[in-house]
Amino acid sequence: MTELLRCRGLQCTFGDFVATKGLDLDVRDGEIVGIIGANGAGKTTLFNIVSGYLKPSAGRVSFRGEDVTGVPPRRLARRGIARSFQVPQLFASSTVRENLMIALSLLVEPHSSLLRRFSERGLMDLAQQILDEYGIGEHSDSVVANIPHGVRKLLDIAMATCASPELVLLDEPTSGVSADEKSDLISRLIERFRKTSAAVIFIEHDMDIVSEYASRVVALYDGRIIADGDVADVFADNDVVRFITGRAGATPLGPRDRYASA
Repeated sequence: MTELLRCRGLQCTFGDFVATKGLDLDVRDGEIVGIIGANGAGKTTLFNIVSGYLKPSAGRVSFRGEDVTGVPPRRLARRGIARSFQVPQLFASSTVRENLMIALSLLVEPHSSLLRRFSERGLMDLAQQILDEYGIGEHSDSVVANIPHGVRKLLDIAMATCASPELVLLDEPTSGVSADEKSDLISRLIERFRKTSAAVIFIEHDMDIVSEYASRVVALYDGRIIADGDVADVFADNDVVRFITGRAGATPLGPRDRYASA
């Protein structure tokens, strides 16, 4: 696998508070990387830097060998970096299909008239196709304010990734989702992105989800990476046990076989 993302020396400060402290991170094509760490460890700050929502105080971000440090989010999205949020960013009074049509209009054909694009049957059909692929097509005509939280999560991610990105950043995709829905949601996402060979980096607090679906785990503590490697090795790391998981043996040892080569 070739290198897709390279982060070097990323530091971000907010007044006297240092959120990230010289982070180095490489991600290769097709990898599924789980990011773990307690609240305040720097996970979302890292995502904000990579996706262009924050410019680091120091350090560089390269994507496909090109320096993209500080490039605005929408331009990064068109280059192939997609990002979802902990709280879905949706138009609550519009239907599920209309939300996705807006995203398609902005990302796929940004220079076209939004009103003209909405009048095209092809846009509606493409939106429906994507919703079906994410397993939420039955909610197409539902107003977003009335759909379940798990469906909102999938819609938010579908909107972020409708332009077929090469790198997908998922910020706590299962937060707020019921326990019996979590595995199905992540499974749908991983299978979807494996088909397109996209690399996935996801922040997750549920260690069972991380150990089952990640091919690699990066552990953050106090703005630094304290472990980076195979699932079993990271979960067995003394610092990870001490600062994140709390006790050795608290999580399964590794991902399912079908994800091991991701």
